[in-house]
Formats: sequence, C-alpha cells, structure tokens
Amino acid sequence: MSELVARDRRHVWHPYAGPVASPLFAVESAQGVRLRLEDGRELIDGMSSWWSAIHGYRHPHIEEAVKQQLERLPHVMFGGLTHEPAVRLCERLAAQSPGGLERVFLSDSGSVAVEIALKLALQVWQARGRPQRRRILALRGGYHGDTFGAMAVCDPVTGMHGLFAGTLASQLFAERPARRFDEACEAADFADLRRLFAEHADELAAVIVEPIVQGAGGMWFYSPEYLREIRRLCDDSGVLLVADEIATGFGRTGRYFACEHAGIAPDVLCVGKALTGGTLTLAATLASAEVCRVIGEGQPGVFMHGPTFMGNALACAAANASLDLLDSGAWSEQVAGIERGLEAGLAACRGLPAVADVRVLGAIGVVELREPVDMERVAPAFVAQGIWIRPFGRLVYTMPPYGIDSDDLRRLTDGIRTVVASLD
Repeated sequence: MSELVARDRRHVWHPYAGPVASPLFAVESAQGVRLRLEDGRELIDGMSSWWSAIHGYRHPHIEEAVKQQLERLPHVMFGGLTHEPAVRLCERLAAQSPGGLERVFLSDSGSVAVEIALKLALQVWQARGRPQRRRILALRGGYHGDTFGAMAVCDPVTGMHGLFAGTLASQLFAERPARRFDEACEAADFADLRRLFAEHADELAAVIVEPIVQGAGGMWFYSPEYLREIRRLCDDSGVLLVADEIATGFGRTGRYFACEHAGIAPDVLCVGKALTGGTLTLAATLASAEVCRVIGEGQPGVFMHGPTFMGNALACAAANASLDLLDSGAWSEQVAGIERGLEAGLAACRGLPAVADVRVLGAIGVVELREPVDMERVAPAFVAQGIWIRPFGRLVYTMPPYGIDSDDLRRLTDGIRTVVASLD
C-alpha cells in the first residue's frame, strides 16, 4: 500500500464507499487519455472522469484560458456583480440550446442544477396561482443526482437512494421506456405514461427525463419516439418538460444534445459534467422565455436560489474554452469513430456466459452482466489490463474521451472483454 493511499484511508471519504475506500489507486498525473498512477503504471481512461473530461486531460486551450483568467479574476460574488466569462458562456449556451432557451442560471454541480430546475417548475405554478401543482413525474430507471430534490426523482428502486425513501418528497414514476433506441414504439408503450398524466393532471408540475440515455439508473438507451410522446403530453396539459442532459450533453450520444435525436426542445434544460471539459466544477440550468416571464411577473418576482460560487470566473473561462473546442466540429466525427470502435470491440462480449446484453450509442458502450460485479476483484483486474473502468451493479460501461485513437480504443475494449470473460 502506498503512503498516499494509507493517508487517504485515515481521513478521506470517497463517493459511494464506506469510511475506508477499497480498492483505491493513487493518481500522480494525467495527460490526454491516460492516467499515470503513483507506482508508474499508465491507464487508458475509459470513464472520462464520470463523463466530464471529453477532451482528455490537460488540453492546452483550456489550461491557457484558466491561466489567463486566474491572472485577472478567479472569483467574485454573482449577487449584483457580473463578468465577461459568465456573460459570454450564458450567451453561448442559450444560442446552442435546443429550442433556443432564453436564460441561464449557473451553479456548481449537476445535482444542484436539477434542484434549480425543480424549484423553477414549482415556482412557475406558485406564480400562476396553482400551488397544488407540485408533483414531479419521472421515469423508472432514471438518475438525477444525490441531493434531496434530485433523489426524490431518481428511480426509488435502482436509483441508489432507497435508504432515504421515507424522508423524500413523494413523486410519480412511469415505467421505464421498453423500446431500444433503434426500435419503433407501439401505442401500448405509452399507456402507463398517459395514465399518469390523466390521473394526476391537477397536481402535475413537471416531467423530468434523461433524454434518450438513462445513466446511473441503468445505462439504458431508449426510443426517441417515447421522448416525443412526453413532449406532446406536456404540451397538451401545460406541464413543464425538464431535460436532464448533465450526462448526455455536448456530443456524448452523437448529437450535441440528446434531445436532438427526437427533434424536441424542453422548457428547462440541465447541463454539467462535460461543460468545462472536466477541468472545474460547473453546471447550468436553462429556462424558456415563458418560464422566465411567469416567474418575473409573479410573486415574489425573483427566483429563490443563489449559490455562493455561482458563476465562478475560472470555471466559466474553462467552459468557454471547452465550447471553443466543440465549435470546431471535430467532436462529431470523433464520436462516430468511437461508436464504430465500441461496436466492433465489444461485439465478442455478446457471446460470453456472464453477459446479459451489450449496447452502444455514440461514445457510450455498455456490457450488462447477469450478476453484480465484485469491485474488490474487478477493479484491480481492469487496472492490470492497463485501463480505467469503474463498473457499478451489473454494468460494465465506458465513455472514453473524444480524442482517443483507434489503438487505445481497441486496448480499452480488449481489456473489458478479457476481464468480463474471466467472470464466467
């Protein structure tokens, strides 16, 4: 055990881990698509640091933008003050958003972006004089974050938060979309969704979905027709549609935003993770002109939220630099190449006894197992293959940085296949 890991185990608490995390690997540095461990081993990063490092590590354009901003203004309170990096970022996000959402509320993390979206929806109905419309409809198999409002709209069974069920707000859940991304829906596929809209019309404030790709709740890719039906039902009933694109935004699914697969626009959009290219923590919640109008004209006339580090200038500078890289358009071809590589590289996993399903969409590859993984065994096995993969439950999945080359992608999929085959 390294000295750093020993020190970590005395005082550090890691995500979704006991007080002492195990297994644990010490990272010394990162460059491009590689992590260098303290013991000198190099790993190809198959996780993009939980979807965020889409350009790889230490991209010079992002680093230079942060350095220049650090010399001018690292941070200033956003209450009553503004600055160029934040204004420019909000202008760009609004312009690039599906449907041209008008206004951007900046925050620190994806979970908080979801909290803001839910509060916006509730405040809209308060302003309209219909406070009884305060229930949120979500999908089973969904995951939206770890704070209390976000936990309440995660799947109560697979969303990792069942421990807190008795303390969370009671929300509504439609059955997980049954049809895969490339399958057509039938009328029966919408029955549960339509029933919930009909039965709860007078209390429903908003629907929240992860468009097309459900992330940590099951890594499921569903039909765009289902998303179009949600948009139609929301339009017919006046219910707000919140799109949680924290994991899917900025090209990961092959479209800039996953909503584009269905050709729809939400009333509220949440983004995060890849927003800064994985450099600094930042998230944003975008709202339509109508949401802004209703809240501005209602009581109290202001939105009741305000993070201390809202609009952090360093993070906004990093985000603008990341958007610069996306604006070049190279990401589209890169993601298409990754999709082809993942399809070819993971295909052999389909015949393994331990495997229940294999699915790929954009720069996301998933090997679903029949039984949950043993992290004590599996994590070191991936490291021994020279790759960094962090499974959960029955899911072994990868979402590599966009710039990964074909050789490294092949090493990544070969390593996944080797480890999964050892589970037979």
